[in-house]
Amino acid sequence: MPTTKSIRAILTSGCRWSKECVWQVVELVDGQPRKLPHLVECLWDPDPFVASGAADALERLTRDRPSKLDPWKDALLGLLMETLDKRVRWNLALTIPRMKLNLAQCRRAKAALESFLDDKSSVVKTAALHGLADLARQDPASLREVVDLLLIAGRSGTPAMRARSRILLARLENPGKRQRQRVSLHMFT
Repeated sequence: MPTTKSIRAILTSGCRWSKECVWQVVELVDGQPRKLPHLVECLWDPDPFVASGAADALERLTRDRPSKLDPWKDALLGLLMETLDKRVRWNLALTIPRMKLNLAQCRRAKAALESFLDDKSSVVKTAALHGLADLARQDPASLREVVDLLLIAGRSGTPAMRARSRILLARLENPGKRQRQRVSLHMFT
């Protein structure tokens, strides 16, 4: 079976929306890194189960090694700006800001993430706040604006946004505490 089909087959195999399928893909690609391009291709699959499962797997695969995605920065930034699928949105909102971006790429990602703050999904909004805080580390000029957004969301956002804003503000103020908080930052993934 071709590699793309094997990843796609896992993501369509009767366990739709199940983390079991996502973890199968993570294990497959982690063990066989040459399959990463096929996983990235699945982000554009017309089947929302495949695209969102691929986004979830990609987010998990690159938590500690975001440089794996360097060849696809521009493509992923384009997808971030155009996707309407909430699961793809929230996973890309967490994934893309981890990559080393130049200033123009940071600004593109920031614009997309700011637009996500108007999404219907609380998870998308919360992931957007997380992504904006991560981007501020690469684009210090945006830090004041991001802190203001976090303060506002911390007072008037959804319960998830309020909680995440408090965590992100504390992390921005004291970056040394990141390891302990990192576990709680992925509550919805």
